[in-house]
Amino acid sequence: MIKFTVTSTKGGVGKTTLTANLGALLADMGLRVLLIDADVQPSLSKYFPLAVAKPAAGLTEVIVRGTVTKSCITATLYQNLDIVISDDPEGNLPHWLLNRIDRGFRLRFALQSPAVVEAYDCVLIDTQGAIGPLQDAAVLAADILVSPITPEILSAREFRDGTMELLDRLEPGGALGASLGPMKAVIYRQDRSADARIIASGIREDFIKLKGRAAVLETVVPHAKAYKEAATLRVPVHRHERKRDGPTPSAYTVMHQLAWELIPSLEGVFADLLPRREAQGE
Repeated sequence: MIKFTVTSTKGGVGKTTLTANLGALLADMGLRVLLIDADVQPSLSKYFPLAVAKPAAGLTEVIVRGTVTKSCITATLYQNLDIVISDDPEGNLPHWLLNRIDRGFRLRFALQSPAVVEAYDCVLIDTQGAIGPLQDAAVLAADILVSPITPEILSAREFRDGTMELLDRLEPGGALGASLGPMKAVIYRQDRSADARIIASGIREDFIKLKGRAAVLETVVPHAKAYKEAATLRVPVHRHERKRDGPTPSAYTVMHQLAWELIPSLEGVFADLLPRREAQGE
């Protein structure tokens, strides 16, 4: 089982959209995928339709009990794709975690539960933009960190500095038995302007200076309306845009390239459009 945490110290960069679409693609590739919404603002929990109207439990039970049970997991309407929803709209979990000595590793240990290890091939964790104990727990739970970066000069600079602070702050956790996973940055929402290309090149140069602590992936996610359309329709973007005319690659192509780069053993595996599950209690 491989665990990804999609994180950024800056909000509004596309973490939820990336988490949802990558998870849905991997599910259509045949992997058993568990999404975890570790953001008190439950955007990922609402991204895809759920198979039940009212989930029995969610992230609160996972964090407080320190384990994942079947009652914490809700099926989406897409085959192979389940989710632990965010059910903490008042933001109590970060405050609860602050009082725990094991706050940084609580989610990591919870994901070792049989309900996860025996049932899933891949876990993808979405995080909040605000720095705090819940984001730390999600970062320390990952095998690989994935960070979307928008090619805007101020955003890129803030991301670079915030990333360094995040790594500096959490890397000492390795002494406690949880090493920090490698960080893979994804240039996200890049348009076709010369300015965006120059900034993207600068981002790659900046990350070279991180001396191997982070790397920028070759795959670039373009700024295209298909991603917004898919979110509105609540469907995976690779299903929504399989082909595209013009020089910009289709979402189907981009998401496959991203999946293959993150999990090289999947290269050459393509998604099948699996049938949707039936909703219950709606």
